[in-house]
Amino acid sequence: MFMEPSMRGVIRHASAVYGKSHEGNPLTVWLPEDKNPEILVLASIHGDESETTVVLSDALRSIRADGLKNAAILCGNPDGIVRGTRGNANGVDLNRNFPTDNWKPDPVYYKSRENEPQGIALSPGAHRASEPETQALLVLLEELKPRAVVTLHAALACIDDADGSVLGRRLAERTGLPLKPDVGYATPGSFGSWALEQKLNLVTYEFEAASGYQLKDHHAPILIDVLMGKA
Repeated sequence: MFMEPSMRGVIRHASAVYGKSHEGNPLTVWLPEDKNPEILVLASIHGDESETTVVLSDALRSIRADGLKNAAILCGNPDGIVRGTRGNANGVDLNRNFPTDNWKPDPVYYKSRENEPQGIALSPGAHRASEPETQALLVLLEELKPRAVVTLHAALACIDDADGSVLGRRLAERTGLPLKPDVGYATPGSFGSWALEQKLNLVTYEFEAASGYQLKDHHAPILIDVLMGKA
């Protein structure tokens, strides 16, 4: 079920382009052979959290094609990754752009360093689901109909699961990270808020602050199990 280490330099799984970013970059999902995943794992919806892409890629490249049971999006925000910005090329925080009841047009704020206040402003979009990245993800979810979504973030070091689901509890146990019902502040228009309204099990998996090597050592084996349907 595992790829030989010498074969892990490239991704060998089938992929599909499910949309394009604001700047026209492809949005790609990697799929199991039966194209019927139960779980979708999403990395880098925030472009300044590229460590999530690195770790998820490491996990994906470790699995043979016949071992992959769930789907992976290595980067939900390619324009932001290229720029090193949290938002997309339009300056929108994609994780505040979902069509939720609590979406607001007001600027949203974040911090780029642990000891700073949340003082950097981004837009939540001109309206709900205004951005092509958000629109494409919503269409993909409608097509795949996964039973659960795992979104990877950094670096709050917790498992955020409003439902307290079996999946969330298992990930907390495996990672040693605390299981929380929320991240401790309001997130209007977030993917998690949208999923809660849709009754879709969404677990926000927040890495701790650590080096790339340490994060791969800690989290790639767990994500391998998620991708292989063992979570």
